[in-house]
Amino acid sequence: MPLISTLPDTPLDIVGDVHGEHAALLALMRRLGYDGAGRHPQGRRLVFVGDLCDRGPDSPAVIDQVRRIVEGGHGHAVLGNHELHLLRGERREGNDWFWNEGAWHDHKYRPCAALPAHRRREVTDFLSTLPLALERADLRVVHAAWYAPGIEALRAAPASSTLAQQFDHWEGVSDAAVSDPELRRLVCEELAEWGRHMRNPDFDMPMLWALGLSDALWQMSNPLRPLTSGIEREAGQPFFSNGKWRFAERVRWWLEYAEAVPVVVGHYWRHFQGTGAEVAGLPSSDCFDDPDALAWHGPRRNVFCVDFSVGARFLERNTGARPGAATRLAALRWPERSLVFDTGEAFSPPAGEGADAREWVVDVPC
Repeated sequence: MPLISTLPDTPLDIVGDVHGEHAALLALMRRLGYDGAGRHPQGRRLVFVGDLCDRGPDSPAVIDQVRRIVEGGHGHAVLGNHELHLLRGERREGNDWFWNEGAWHDHKYRPCAALPAHRRREVTDFLSTLPLALERADLRVVHAAWYAPGIEALRAAPASSTLAQQFDHWEGVSDAAVSDPELRRLVCEELAEWGRHMRNPDFDMPMLWALGLSDALWQMSNPLRPLTSGIEREAGQPFFSNGKWRFAERVRWWLEYAEAVPVVVGHYWRHFQGTGAEVAGLPSSDCFDDPDALAWHGPRRNVFCVDFSVGARFLERNTGARPGAATRLAALRWPERSLVFDTGEAFSPPAGEGADAREWVVDVPC
């Protein structure tokens, strides 16, 4: 399959990051009018923005469900960063359901269904068939960022080229960029002095400029990586996230997106109508100033994030809150631009909402 594939010319239901929440996926499909195989009486198609797995209670069931839908010709999916971690053989927090090695940092996500070892190749074979982006004349879908250099690299790749071949090539470029001797010397000096405090959120950490530059170079020197995990630049100050101090930050790339074609992404932990405070520890959604669940972003108001933090539903279970109190699995209906949630809410855009409403611009850095 091409690394950039074509969306069908039908109405679509674009589903946000599922993160192993199989029950939420089934509930959302029912509310949208699909059967278990992904068939819709009106010929609509499901489109998944990636991050099907990790953190939730049943990642194998979600991947199996999406695989049946895609291979049955009833839907489409792009790769997210969590699928890419599996394809790259990377052990990351939340993905021990795949490796089943008893990783200590995954205890907070248990109980969860584990994938039998003999099925690993079957799962990665399916994931390796998924593209990094989907497009048609009126719409683009990618997991994290419609990053022009990454898209151009995919378009320039030979038709026979696989994702693994392309990624390996660009990883070599990325590794070379961060291996500059002077940069490595400065990074080593910073880590020698401050490294022991890296996982202490209460430490008054200074800005480590060499480490920030190195992290940003590593992210951006491989133009394919921003498509699944976003655009990053050196931060203005250090911040603590996901268990350690960080010195490079993700960028609100949509503020710089000037093209007319709308883009739908996941990845960014959006909150539904500001309900995030109901669950202590819900990941930050500070990339979005407007709490309105229907708000589009960017100078043309034509970028939409359909990830409403269902990947944090494990926190609701762990704290005794009602699952779905603050987290949602969402679908954006296209071309209607309406929004449907697994928990039952459904919204249609107000009159005048759309890609031509250019007066709404956010310019606060993420």
